[in-house]
Amino acid sequence: MKKNIANIITGVRIAGSILLVFTPAFSALFYAVYLICGLSDMADGAIARKTNSAGSFGARFDTIADLLFAAMTLAKLLAYLPVPGWLRIWIAVIALIKAANIGSGLIRSKSLVSVHSAMNKVTGGLLFLFPLTLGSIGLKYSAVIVCSIATASAIQEGYFIGTGRALVMGQERRGTNET
Repeated sequence: MKKNIANIITGVRIAGSILLVFTPAFSALFYAVYLICGLSDMADGAIARKTNSAGSFGARFDTIADLLFAAMTLAKLLAYLPVPGWLRIWIAVIALIKAANIGSGLIRSKSLVSVHSAMNKVTGGLLFLFPLTLGSIGLKYSAVIVCSIATASAIQEGYFIGTGRALVMGQERRGTNET
């Protein structure tokens, strides 16, 4: 059981991500589920390292959970926020770069590749804070900051995959491979 706790926590993030779709946006329940998902993302890697249970399955499971959490949150927010066209296009471009990175990683390594670079972690942190700060920071201002860093991060990720630096990283577990 102790060896599986990190993967159970990752599974909680997957279940919570799906639950987000069925909760009213910006409600207390939405924020509670959102925070549980975010905290599970912070905890699973640390617990995997502490219990010495880090492995390739957990790394892939964590990446899938991260993608699902991001996609479900984005889908929920885009449905309720007045997102201007230019921002929708920018988000789509970032998504295309990330999809190309996933495809490139699959072609190169025949498996999912995950880059846990400092830039990706900063992007993840900013994306996590984004819904929590919408009441105090305007959408346009927050979005420009987050999208600028996310774009740079996605380009850097593509570079790491293209140069083969991500192949080793993809074999490690949850944040143990700072770049």
